[in-house]
Amino acid sequence: MTKTVRILGTHGVPANYGGFETAAENIALFLVRHGWRVIVYCQVSGHGAIKEDHWQGIERVTIPVNLQGWKGTSHFDWIAISHACKFKDLCLTFGYNTALFSTRLRLAGIPNVINMDGIEWSRARWGFAKQAILYVNERIACYVGNHLIADHPEIEKYLLTRAPKRKITTLTYGADPVSSAPEALVTQLGLEPGKYLNLVARSIPENSILQMVRGFSMQPRGVKLVLLGKYDPDGDDYHRQVMAAASNEVVFLGPIYDKAVVQALRFHSLAYVHGHTVGGTNPSLVEAMAASNPVIAHDNPYNRWVAGTGAMYFKDSAGFGVAVGQLLASPPEQARLRANSHARYLEEFTWEHVAGRYEKLLLRYLPQRI
Repeated sequence: MTKTVRILGTHGVPANYGGFETAAENIALFLVRHGWRVIVYCQVSGHGAIKEDHWQGIERVTIPVNLQGWKGTSHFDWIAISHACKFKDLCLTFGYNTALFSTRLRLAGIPNVINMDGIEWSRARWGFAKQAILYVNERIACYVGNHLIADHPEIEKYLLTRAPKRKITTLTYGADPVSSAPEALVTQLGLEPGKYLNLVARSIPENSILQMVRGFSMQPRGVKLVLLGKYDPDGDDYHRQVMAAASNEVVFLGPIYDKAVVQALRFHSLAYVHGHTVGGTNPSLVEAMAASNPVIAHDNPYNRWVAGTGAMYFKDSAGFGVAVGQLLASPPEQARLRANSHARYLEEFTWEHVAGRYEKLLLRYLPQRI
């Protein structure tokens, strides 16, 4: 009997959107190498019929959707789940945003393992209406999912208030190792290898961008702080505050989607700074550790579990400024953090390790067929 799994809830493969897509791609490729039949549902813009093809051994079911944003994602999920219901294959669903639709899988007797992401409904940026929708769907997912995946032990603790321990497992995200990168990809951006800190994050208050920029800009540093991401001072008050607080040593590179450039920026960075305060295991932090970056991270249980002794920690702008000063003044500390960061990555966050744990979990829910 062929081991088969259908992957729902992402934009599909190859990954070019976010953390869920990267996880789905790497897990799918691992499973294919280990003898699985893997079907991934893919969302594209446009009209037309569902298309089926193959990519690197993965079967793709591509669904055109002519709606944007939340409506488009919901429509895609409905069609994908409707298609999956025609079969009796095990499903792996990333996210609970449309868990109401997943009741169809439960009613059809189709096993469904759901990656519950972070505590998504609690994010203030969604506004009350969307928070309410997410909250309801989270509760539904905890009920209809055969098993729930938490991406961090703190998320597992939270899910234990919603579901019994027997149906919850912590499985993190992974990252590709970065052991070398062309210096030219960095110098062409006007940066000197080893003379800048890097930050890759959405510019929203919960990611502490303003605190880090203020702390860094308190005094001259002799190095740059390089921010990747979109900053629109004309249309966003928080972005305006961040840019106003920045010294002339802060560099705004804008969004960069070229993976090779981002990896080079990480690899040649003196350190990675990470201000996320919520959300479990953050893929960007893991990717920095995969590049052996020393880390300066916001002090909370999420980041402390992920980075461990590979990071220095801060609570506010002043604390961040102090941490930057201490790191810049001590090459031995830089070397220690770099080694610890990489060791922690090898221990927990390689794709081989993460995907292997996914496979063990999925094997428990494969339908038994005669």
